[in-house]
Amino acid sequence: YAFEGNDSGQGDDGSITGKKIDVQLSDIRRLGIVTLGAMKQYERIEKFLGFLKSWYLCYFSPDAARRLQTAAPQAYLDRIGSNINNVAQYMYRENKREFEKVLQEIQSKMPGIEKIEPQKFDNGQMMLRFYEKGFEEPFYSQRMSDGTLKLFAYYLLLHEKNPRQLVFIEEPENGLYHHYLGELAEEMKNNVGSGFSKQLFITTHSPFFVNALGPDDVWVLTKKRDGCSEAKRASEYAFVRELAEEGVALGDMWYSKYFEDTEE
Repeated sequence: YAFEGNDSGQGDDGSITGKKIDVQLSDIRRLGIVTLGAMKQYERIEKFLGFLKSWYLCYFSPDAARRLQTAAPQAYLDRIGSNINNVAQYMYRENKREFEKVLQEIQSKMPGIEKIEPQKFDNGQMMLRFYEKGFEEPFYSQRMSDGTLKLFAYYLLLHEKNPRQLVFIEEPENGLYHHYLGELAEEMKNNVGSGFSKQLFITTHSPFFVNALGPDDVWVLTKKRDGCSEAKRASEYAFVRELAEEGVALGDMWYSKYFEDTEE
């Protein structure tokens, strides 16, 4: 069964509000949420399906970002960041002035980069040019270092015009100099919205990244003896909140094993 409309549903006491419809799927191998989510009469299912579709997992690969793509504008970065130039082309086409502002903001956060500008070719393809300190001629994205490409991809992700609602980022510290992780973590923290408008879920093994966060921002996953993992907020560990209020960085506490339980 499914409930029609946006306000229909069933309470904890079993009471039903609105209209409850019996449904029967012709193919039980297909998810009901996909079938019913395509029908306007099931508004809540439609919204839930849209929320699931907006989930995004990224694990950026600099080698993938160096690949030449076809001249096809794309609104969102893919999982490995192989379409950086396509996304830049889309943002340029949608609002050139706004995109130039985005590039100016990103370049101010990237070490050694004086300017980033797009170059459009006759075939419609676009590539980004990076002006690096100490060099007169710019470098195209294919010639940039791994760290520069990863940093640019992360900051470009944070400037999506219509952001995906739930974004998973795996180990952003890989390939990045540790001095840059604090500012990146701060940017990611400030980028999240309220409610379900934008959420970031980031996995990391870097105390330098965690140093920029607060006790309520960090969850610790611990594998127990029974094989299951337990998720616990850093603020739930003894003395962590008090030490944080005294100015001790969270990553330093983690490195010093303040995130360990005394009992198993």
